[in-house]
Amino acid sequence: MSVLQTAVKLILDRWEASIQNCDVLLKALSDDQLQKEVSPGKNRGVYLLGHLISVHDNMLPLLGFDEKQYPELTKIFIESPDKTIPEIPSVQELRSIWEKQRIYLKAKMDQLKAEDWFERHTAVSEEDFVKEPHRNKLNIILTRTTHLAYHTGQLIYLKQA
Repeated sequence: MSVLQTAVKLILDRWEASIQNCDVLLKALSDDQLQKEVSPGKNRGVYLLGHLISVHDNMLPLLGFDEKQYPELTKIFIESPDKTIPEIPSVQELRSIWEKQRIYLKAKMDQLKAEDWFERHTAVSEEDFVKEPHRNKLNIILTRTTHLAYHTGQLIYLKQA
């Protein structure tokens, strides 16, 4: 395995481990626990689940894989704060979407070769990419892994709820 392949594998393994950690936690939390705020005055678990789904859905076009599969969730879980939209999808619906999305995104990611991860993502122009080659697909995985770990850490507080 080349250094390049090893580096990509390290990052993708961390992504997958973070997804697994969050998935195990979500399965351990009841629907009632996900309706609670992670801390007084903060987001509810159900909102964080929807937010993670929306952010991961945005990765599909950003990585050049596909169009968003759940564009209707963007307004609810990215553009609007928690508790400002009167009707949101149920915890059960979001759990189902999470599972489907997790599998779909992994299948798409598994199709890329190590060198493909160093191509530009779709939010950066070709001109800017020449100046900033670090704005590549692998960088998206790094930032989204950190984002996922942050929100998984918030969701852990629901275990006591």
